[in-house]
Amino acid sequence: MRSLDPSKYDVVPIAITHEGRWLGSKDAVKMLTPGDAIQAALKGAEPMAVLPEPRQNGAVDVFFPIVHGTYGEDGTIQGLLELAGVPYVGAGVLGSAVGMDKDVMKRLLREAGLPIGDYWVTRSKDIGNFIREIGPTLPYPVFVKPANLGSSVGISKAHNLAELPAALAMASEFDRKIVVEQGIDAREIELSVLGNDDPQASIPGEIVPSREFYDYQAKYVDD
Repeated sequence: MRSLDPSKYDVVPIAITHEGRWLGSKDAVKMLTPGDAIQAALKGAEPMAVLPEPRQNGAVDVFFPIVHGTYGEDGTIQGLLELAGVPYVGAGVLGSAVGMDKDVMKRLLREAGLPIGDYWVTRSKDIGNFIREIGPTLPYPVFVKPANLGSSVGISKAHNLAELPAALAMASEFDRKIVVEQGIDAREIELSVLGNDDPQASIPGEIVPSREFYDYQAKYVDD
């Protein structure tokens, strides 16, 4: 928020707690309190009705969703804003949902003729069969991920068959659908694309993690 020019933008922060309460400006900034102090800071916070009536949101001109992960990047909150008929920034419902589901995303990329690494999909109820039937044939190392989650939460790297069961068990704590990806020894390059009818791509950036792979610790904790 500090990066926005106050002479151009009047920022109205809105926060959503883990319990699903929506908080207005005064209480929303308390969500930025580090560590365990958040609960104490939110004591007595008053929930607010963010979208009480379609197309009637007071002084809010445009919503800027910066919520990570489930409900924030998977098309859920985008659908809420669509139903309310208010403008918002970022990908729409379909783009958000497809981008979050790693299995569906890979299917569409492959259908479009883009090269992707080998991957396998299993369900939490089928983990035992997957380990017995597919596990011995996998090209280790492999990355094991919840199909629908972000920020590298629930992801682990299995270097061999012995490490596969624990990796699948951890991923299943976050999603019933699990994606197992072939490990590829290569440089990792990322870029962003902004725009609809006339999209523009950012300059490429290379990810050089401080750990074995770009996990949650490397993304948000390590210097």
